[in-house]
Amino acid sequence: MKDLKITLVQTQLKWEDALANIKHLNKLLLRIAPKSTDIIVLPEMFNSGFTMNVKQCAEAMNGFTMQWMRETAKSMKSVICGSIIIKEKNKYYNRFIWMRPDGTVEYYNKRHLFSMAKEDTVFTKGNKALIVELKGWKIMPLVCYDLRFPVWSRNIDSKNKYRYDVMINVANWPAVRSYAWQQLLIARAIENQAFVCGINRVGKDGNEIAYNGYSFALDMLGNKLSTLKPNKEGIETITLNYKELLAFRKRFPANKDADQYIIK
Repeated sequence: MKDLKITLVQTQLKWEDALANIKHLNKLLLRIAPKSTDIIVLPEMFNSGFTMNVKQCAEAMNGFTMQWMRETAKSMKSVICGSIIIKEKNKYYNRFIWMRPDGTVEYYNKRHLFSMAKEDTVFTKGNKALIVELKGWKIMPLVCYDLRFPVWSRNIDSKNKYRYDVMINVANWPAVRSYAWQQLLIARAIENQAFVCGINRVGKDGNEIAYNGYSFALDMLGNKLSTLKPNKEGIETITLNYKELLAFRKRFPANKDADQYIIK
């Protein structure tokens, strides 16, 4: 199995301004050479910030941002992913988009909506997990608040086999709860014996909520693999080694002792 290169994009976001955000991302992505990475990961609601103003910010699946993602994935020759607000059949979703270089798409609708911001009154929650494959790796995307609910990201199937190798969480996680963000990412890596990448924004949003980033990649022991600095924009490419992951799982097969249960 080949190594997997994942590029984390920690960026500021203009409030409810898709065009400005896309222009800014275009400048940032100039730092990445085409074919130099397998996956480019953007934060949650990367074209608008974490807003409930869906009437202004929602797009269709063939909208402006989706077209940009398609063109960017093709030109960079890598997957590009992150979440945006999608309107579909008169419902709104906080949708994680997995855009491949060939233009094909898979998506995941955020399962756990942040009720304290009334996200649950505006958006429709997802009911299906998604695991995508790339270069033989299995990858599970999550969106922000999903991180607090370990049952949803459980990495053991009914036969006590691993479901995925990498978890990617894209977020607008406020600075006031940054410690929880960091510790939960570490916990998810350790308990699931998987690589974990958490991508968070920086700066303030239109509600004057501050975000300090702390985007990073972790190995299956919870060790940091990245060096992005908090409170600053940055781009970093991390190389994940599949042989190291398999060797660790073989040495420490905790999955064999896992409990079985059903999510309803």
